[in-house]
Amino acid sequence: MTLPGQFWKWRQTGGFVTLAGRFRAAVERHGPPDALVATSLLDLAGFLGLTRDLTAGVPAALYLHENQITYPEVGRTRVEDRHGLISWTSLVAADAVAFNSRYHRDAVFGALEGFLGAFPDERHTHLVPGVASKSTVLPVGVDLVRLDRTRAQRSDPPLVLWNHRWDADKDPGAFFDALDALAAEGVGFRVALCGERFARQQETYRARIEALGDRVVVDRELSDTEYPAVLASADVAVSTALQEFFGISVVEAIAAGAFPVLPDRLVYPERIPEDLSDRCLYGSPAGLVDRLRDALAADDRRDVARRLARGVEHFDWSVVAPAYDDWIGSITGS
Repeated sequence: MTLPGQFWKWRQTGGFVTLAGRFRAAVERHGPPDALVATSLLDLAGFLGLTRDLTAGVPAALYLHENQITYPEVGRTRVEDRHGLISWTSLVAADAVAFNSRYHRDAVFGALEGFLGAFPDERHTHLVPGVASKSTVLPVGVDLVRLDRTRAQRSDPPLVLWNHRWDADKDPGAFFDALDALAAEGVGFRVALCGERFARQQETYRARIEALGDRVVVDRELSDTEYPAVLASADVAVSTALQEFFGISVVEAIAAGAFPVLPDRLVYPERIPEDLSDRCLYGSPAGLVDRLRDALAADDRRDVARRLARGVEHFDWSVVAPAYDDWIGSITGS
């Protein structure tokens, strides 16, 4: 059962009421489920409260693709702590919890003491160990089988890929800053600008896209049939994200054979072997320019990319699905 992917604050605060009604109708038609699996955008505690006559004895598993406890604080107000509290009460209500990366799990448990400690009394901190004990890490299953692993001949100039949602937490401005710096140096490259984009972002970055001229060879959100071909032709994939708990787009790009240039923060160090961190990870805007310049010129770029591609194969659904089965089975006894 899903709701449209928009109005995320309303989905988290009010979506459980709508879904509880749909759930009730589904149980009337089909009978009770063996288990509930909820995402982190659902107020699980609220949902269970509204369906308590139907969910008594039904175990609930919570999968955290994101959370609102460690959401960046820029522009937030105290009122928005409510979203973090929904993340927390959902953690408490669940019988089993899975995070999509080690970074995500560690970030949440590292923040809980301070988050809960900010409230005036009855701060729930004694419940944190119990939540931790029922938590595990399960990566996102990614459909890597659909990707075209047959690489074209080395392109000249090389193609730089941006395949992220165009929003503030992905920081596309930092990406354009790096491209502008390399273009001013006369470095040769082409650019594919993909990912979900909205009218506001389109207007914000239009002048910067136009300034790159004919270097830009793709400038739109791609269909499911178009996207794999662009991935397969990309030489370098870049992220400038300020928030990322898993990074599906980066995993897809690496699996397709692109050389990654990523921030040395968030989940990204988990994606790169330690001996390649100096080549793939950067810690500053200047570092991004340096890593990207080096990646574009590297003679062994494809050899490194092939090695990294092998390192993300375990994110394919064929590997991940059995782990999900075991996770849900741990609370159903099956």
